[in-house]
Amino acid sequence: MAVYAIGDVQGCYPELQRLLEKIRFDPASDRLWFCGDLVNRGGESLATLRLIHSLREQSIITLGNHDLSLLAIGQRREDAQQRVNPELREVLFADDAPVLLEWMRMQKLLHHDETLGWTMIHAGLAPSWTLRQAQRAALEVERELGGPRHQRLLKNLFGNRPPGWNNRLQGVERHRATINTLTRMRYCDVGGRIDFEGKGTPGTQKPGMYPWFEVPGMRRRETKIVCGHWSALGRFAGLGIYAIDTGCVWGGQLTALRLDTPEPEYITVDAEPYRQKPKGGGD
Repeated sequence: MAVYAIGDVQGCYPELQRLLEKIRFDPASDRLWFCGDLVNRGGESLATLRLIHSLREQSIITLGNHDLSLLAIGQRREDAQQRVNPELREVLFADDAPVLLEWMRMQKLLHHDETLGWTMIHAGLAPSWTLRQAQRAALEVERELGGPRHQRLLKNLFGNRPPGWNNRLQGVERHRATINTLTRMRYCDVGGRIDFEGKGTPGTQKPGMYPWFEVPGMRRRETKIVCGHWSALGRFAGLGIYAIDTGCVWGGQLTALRLDTPEPEYITVDAEPYRQKPKGGGD
């Protein structure tokens, strides 16, 4: 059995198809981990969701910020949904939208496999979190998102406050801080306060900010971590972190990382020629 983590797909359906062909994915024996941001900007989010949903028995997903945004928009009135971009409208008004959105809502924010020794998230971890603390914080949100009060959570999803996670937070603020950390973080300070504007490569950040995996004094975690979200960082391996958002939607590559081998193995496909690199940093 092979286990592959796949970076941010973002609606890049043809590249996902080609990547699955290149790794010779066998649904009878292989497993896929998706690092989040399945949707938005690639042009074919509906086809992408339908394909991954068809492989749901073989897949584990950690939700990204774009996925959560789609779920939040799905709670709005129809006239508000009509104002989003055409790619997301296609998802929201598809006949199978209720099935796809319900399935997405039940997915994870963090996945840890003790046997493989790997943890998957979309973006980052708070510097104060041990693996166990991160799991607890993620589980709190997963239960809320998958439970009867999910509408309240999704209605209050957006916002940069509080600026970072701490254990004294309660209710919606606690959930939002966890979500922002796990799905939006790139740079933060030593207290875990996130720079929501910083998207460039390390070295371009504001003074006092660090890549989330290089914060001085951060807690040790006895696990390898695979993540996405940071297309400007690209493929990165160091400090036990394997970042695999290689900017497919911006004309880069879609990357799979094989996790069950003694040394992680990268498999990539190039983006379709019509995709364009961003003028600023990708998100």
